[in-house]
Parts: sequence; structure tokens; C-alpha cells
Amino acid sequence: MCVHSINDDIPSHEILAQKTAWYMLQRIRSCFGIENYNELEGVVEADEAFYGGLNKNRHKRKKIPQSQGRACVDKTPVLGLVQREGKLTAVVTKDTSVKSLQPIIKKYIKPQTVLITDDWKGYRNMPEYNHCVIKNYAKQKIYDNTIHTNNIEGAWKIMKNILRDMYNSVSRKYLQIYVDEFVFRYNTREMKCGVRFNYLLLNSNIRTKYKDLIYV
Repeated sequence: MCVHSINDDIPSHEILAQKTAWYMLQRIRSCFGIENYNELEGVVEADEAFYGGLNKNRHKRKKIPQSQGRACVDKTPVLGLVQREGKLTAVVTKDTSVKSLQPIIKKYIKPQTVLITDDWKGYRNMPEYNHCVIKNYAKQKIYDNTIHTNNIEGAWKIMKNILRDMYNSVSRKYLQIYVDEFVFRYNTREMKCGVRFNYLLLNSNIRTKYKDLIYV
């Protein structure tokens, strides 16, 4: 029995090299940033997501000490800001310290906005916002059902599912490009496929050089 490859009927000169295909895909992904980095106002929820394998799922020899909680030894944090009835902005950060989180918040969220976060120390001391802090859910009864971060937490769940199911692995170096792709999907989720595709094409006037991608 003769077994044929899926590419048997394609002329060899029309088959792209892996390097070329990767470059084309990354150039396309670079265009998705048109829907990220939005200026937000009204009521905004903020939270971080961490991309990377769970330490408890690793083999004993591959476990990394001091990597629990918000530690960024083996995981990459992404700060998400979502406006109620509005858009999502998500930025990869070095860590979850005040110096990393607050400049991003102040850059993309207008003053006097209602900002809802948990009680992580990276969000403390921001008098320019109407800051609502959610403390430990298990110990505090929250009577105001509008004070929550359900929207951003829901967005993170979708993003992690996409990164896990669609891609085998995403390196820290290129994570922001994939986050931009997710933000584009999230912010245009109510558009029909044809309208979304045309919107991307009309705003894809971005020049990306190969050296810009490999030296991110």
C-alpha cells in the first residue's frame, strides 16, 4: 500500500518553509494590537493572570521552589483592565509589584474612574481613583453585588483555555503578541466574522520586520 503525504499534490516551490510560515503568522498577530491598549473609564475591573504550568503538576525533579501565589519565578503575569460594558486592555508585566502595575493602570485608566481590585499590595495608594477593594471572599460578606471582578476573571479563563488548547507552548518573549490576539477576539466578540475580518484588514497597515520579531 502506498501512503501519500498531504502535500504530495502541491508543487515543491509552493510549500513554505517553517521559518517563512512563522514570520507570516507573527506579522498577522502583530496587527491584532489595534484592539488593545484602550483608555478606560466608568467602572473598571483590574486583575492579573499568570501564564505558565502549575507547579503541583510538575514532576518532583522539575518543581520550582518559592513559586506559589503571585511569585513570578516560573510564570509570566499579565495585567488585565476591563471596562464594564466596554473594552479590555491587557499588558504583560515583569512582576506584580507597585512599580510594575500602577504605571500601566495610570496610563490606561482615566482619573476618577471607579476601580475595582482585590487587596493585593500592588494596587494600594491610588487616590486618583474611586478605589473599591475586595478583600478575602471567604472572610468578608459583600452586600453590594456590583463590587466584583467577575468580568476580568471570566476573560482570563477564556484566554487560558485558548492558549492551552490552540497552542502547544507560548514563550515569555512572545506572550504579548498572543495576548493582543486574545484581546482582539474579546473586544470584537459581538462582530460577525466577515465584519471582524474586514475590520482587521482595514487596520493592518503595520510594518513588521523579521529582526523586530526575533529581537522582541
